[in-house]
Amino acid sequence: MAVPESEPGRVYLVGAGPGDPGLLTARALQLIASADVILYDRLIPAAALDGAREDALQLFVGKEGRGPSVPQEETEALLIGHARAGRTVVRLKGGDPFVFGRGGEEALAMRAAGIPFEVVPGITAGIAGAAYAGIPVTHRGISSAVALVTGHEDPEKDETAIDWAALAAFPGTLVFYMGVGRLAQIAEALIDAGRDASQPAAVVENGTLPGQRAVGGTLETIAEVARASEIRPPSITVVGPVAALAAELSWLPPRPLRGRTVAVTRARAQSSELARRLEAQGASVVQAPVIRVRALPGPPLDPSPYDLVCVTSANGVAPLFERLEAGGRDARSLSGARVAAIGPGTARALAERGIAADVVPDRFVAEALVEALAEVPVARALVARAREGRDVLPDALRARGAEVDVLALYETVPEALSPSALQTALNADYITFTSSSTVRYFLDAVAAGGQGTSDASGAGPGRPPWSAGTRVVSIGPVTSETLRAHGLEADVEAERHDIDGVLDALLADAASGASEPAVS
Repeated sequence: MAVPESEPGRVYLVGAGPGDPGLLTARALQLIASADVILYDRLIPAAALDGAREDALQLFVGKEGRGPSVPQEETEALLIGHARAGRTVVRLKGGDPFVFGRGGEEALAMRAAGIPFEVVPGITAGIAGAAYAGIPVTHRGISSAVALVTGHEDPEKDETAIDWAALAAFPGTLVFYMGVGRLAQIAEALIDAGRDASQPAAVVENGTLPGQRAVGGTLETIAEVARASEIRPPSITVVGPVAALAAELSWLPPRPLRGRTVAVTRARAQSSELARRLEAQGASVVQAPVIRVRALPGPPLDPSPYDLVCVTSANGVAPLFERLEAGGRDARSLSGARVAAIGPGTARALAERGIAADVVPDRFVAEALVEALAEVPVARALVARAREGRDVLPDALRARGAEVDVLALYETVPEALSPSALQTALNADYITFTSSSTVRYFLDAVAAGGQGTSDASGAGPGRPPWSAGTRVVSIGPVTSETLRAHGLEADVEAERHDIDGVLDALLADAASGASEPAVS
């Protein structure tokens, strides 16, 4: 919560780690969740901002070689301005803020402006990227020291500040950051200064990320090996005997989706689990949430009149319990009713609240739940669902003579999608749709972005707006039918209509060779 305007806020210089979101520190996650303003870099983990407050102001202030960059002075002015307005500001940086992250410059600027600040270290890429490639930067008997060196100095400097002779003589491991574009010059400078040309060397691209690659050679050959392998930034280069240990200590298992990009269109609050599992299989995930789940206001809920309570989505579990709690009730108030969940995801969400679902169909569709309830006696039922839910279940129960109340607990509303996120999603190897609303709102975003199909509204035959090589994955028949209503077809449909099914279907499709990875 912001402090009064008469007092300055506080700036937190936070390291977000090398890329794998699992390497974010607990302190970093805590601060992201509480920040009023977040200024973030290009190389932060894709999921780092998932825990930010909905009302937090998020500003991109990244820098990119040969690309658009936000001037450092502008970044510092934003930090000072927001802090002086009494806001809690997180400056989120890839890696560690004090290791080639300009954190020292920003800390000095805060001190000069009288702004309180705190530094939250992060795992630096030079250590983590090497470790993920099976390279310990120190090893007893091989290397007792490590030097972290920038491979990309300030281009405005008149001469280099790197003492190549000292580095060549350094009795330990050299780790170069941001130097893949100058790798030939770096290797040549070290060799000319006396470093053994036959010393092992390795380059790790996208260390800790799903698309990680590592190549090895010697100091003399590594630049050509990296060039032939088309190694790209961000990369680190390791020089020293420990680099040879990668052949023995490489521990990352083969990842079947490596090199493929997958767009996830479901709500940001829901997407983390799917994104995490896709990344574990090697995919680069494009976060393109086109919907947001919004709880609907309503009176407290008394479940005592019902002998059957049906919950048709995991999204409905939290608002269902909010309605119960508003009336002073908890999970025990459902003990007099059978509880039916439309699928395993909903059943898990209920289990987290202490409710074991009595009925869970094999297929995650209303028709399957109707079949599963065929032998269940029911006099009065409550169907807890989304405002825009289908009427298949309540109609079927009423046809059996039951009295049915439909309780709309939440609604899905469109989430704005930036042009860059939309374009990245359209060029992905796979686009996943996990509900009819994700289809509708994605196509709305396409139409609004000027990339529209000839049939954004579903009238007449549509033309896929995504790239020719993009394959569409649907969670089940209802979502596939929504695609067809817009003149489009799913290339892959999950047999199990949940996130497990989406992942299994996507992996099977990739294994079949139907989709080729974007990189080798």
